[in-house]
Amino acid sequence: MPPTLETERLLLRPLVEDDLDAYSAMMADAEVVEFLGTTPVDRADAWRHLALLVGHGVLRGWTNNAVIAKATGRFLGRCGLWQPEGWPGLEVGWALDRHAWGHGYATEAAAAWRDWAFAHLDADELISVVHRDNVRSARVAERIGHRRLRDIELRGHPCVLYGQPFPGRG
Repeated sequence: MPPTLETERLLLRPLVEDDLDAYSAMMADAEVVEFLGTTPVDRADAWRHLALLVGHGVLRGWTNNAVIAKATGRFLGRCGLWQPEGWPGLEVGWALDRHAWGHGYATEAAAAWRDWAFAHLDADELISVVHRDNVRSARVAERIGHRRLRDIELRGHPCVLYGQPFPGRG
């Protein structure tokens, strides 16, 4: 079971089926998915994506969790670690619903996952894959200590690989 993390403002807990309404609405928003390598998805495909993330957590012990505002209980998006087969490395990634943009939630959640990865996992590097045109996510990557490593193409999308070495390894 993936861990639950807390920050000052956020609860980062495993995704559950009850998140489907909010997750589906988020993934149906063209602006939200613009840089995620997908087009807006319907409820059935959002369910499949949610199940994929939950399954990743079963296989790896960590995945993208729900990002919940502690003050209100509102679903804000997802954030966590991701490394499916063939991925360029151990990634901390995030996707927030549009209503959650501009409040520092992505940085807060990603930093919590960065710290958890550094404390609990054995890897050389933590990365974030950011679409070349996604300026907001590039800033989040830099705020959590990543630096631009190189341009890559991932699944047909032009991306930038950001990253940082694990403490004591770089």
